[in-house]
Amino acid sequence: MLRSAALLFRERGVEATSLADVIEHAGAPRGSIYHHFPRGKPQLVEEATRTAGALMGSMISRGLAAEGPAATLRAIIGGFRQQLEATDYTAGCPVAPAALEGMNSPAALVAAGESFTSWEDTIAASLWQRGLSQERSRGLATMAIASFEGALIIAKAQRSTAALDRVEVELLAWLEAALDAS
Repeated sequence: MLRSAALLFRERGVEATSLADVIEHAGAPRGSIYHHFPRGKPQLVEEATRTAGALMGSMISRGLAAEGPAATLRAIIGGFRQQLEATDYTAGCPVAPAALEGMNSPAALVAAGESFTSWEDTIAASLWQRGLSQERSRGLATMAIASFEGALIIAKAQRSTAALDRVEVELLAWLEAALDAS
């Protein structure tokens, strides 16, 4: 059910996704959602956001360890590009809906914030290990996440991956320049 919730939230948003939608998508019995999420939709949103954030964080960590920051940024943006095209521009980041619609679920808003912070910390640590100052590493990590999250919103609105394409080029250029200067 968490996977179904995260998929539906990234395509429709939190408010436009009902518990019935999640049950139907997951193929779960109706009563099971209240068994697993006794606090209802706010708990489901929080847990789906935490799960999606942790999954993305794990992908970032593995990519940075295996291939480094440039290849990882390419993979993240490429993955989002592929998801947008495969879903006719409905899919976005699975964490962003809780951040954008979190006023109705404070715990989900916290989960989104913690996910973004974790991603920033992981990217910043990788850049710092490659010789950038802590301040520069943190700044580039924040810029990377803010850039691809913003580009996702633009891509959905414009029904085009052009914004992601431009962000990818610019982020990689900034990253290369920063690493060369360190």
